[in-house]
Amino acid sequence: MKLVTAVDMRKALDRMLDDLDSTGEPIIVKDGGAARAVLVSVDDFKRRFSDHQAQEGPRQMLERVQAMRAPAGQVDTVQLLRDLRGYDRS
Repeated sequence: MKLVTAVDMRKALDRMLDDLDSTGEPIIVKDGGAARAVLVSVDDFKRRFSDHQAQEGPRQMLERVQAMRAPAGQVDTVQLLRDLRGYDRS
């Protein structure tokens, strides 16, 4: 990984973006001696974060189903299906 200061980045952003495209190597941006950000290529971003985003939907659905759980015999299955499908309660 490359390490640059925010000042250097301001001066040479075009060159750094070209380097990022050609090498794919992430660039850590430091400001005031502390790491503040990381630049990654769009492809790298998609690879690293699309998996997380793809898992977010099923996780939220599972949480919704678990929140709707009721003791045996107290479940209105028709209403449960309506809730899961997003239908109004009318």
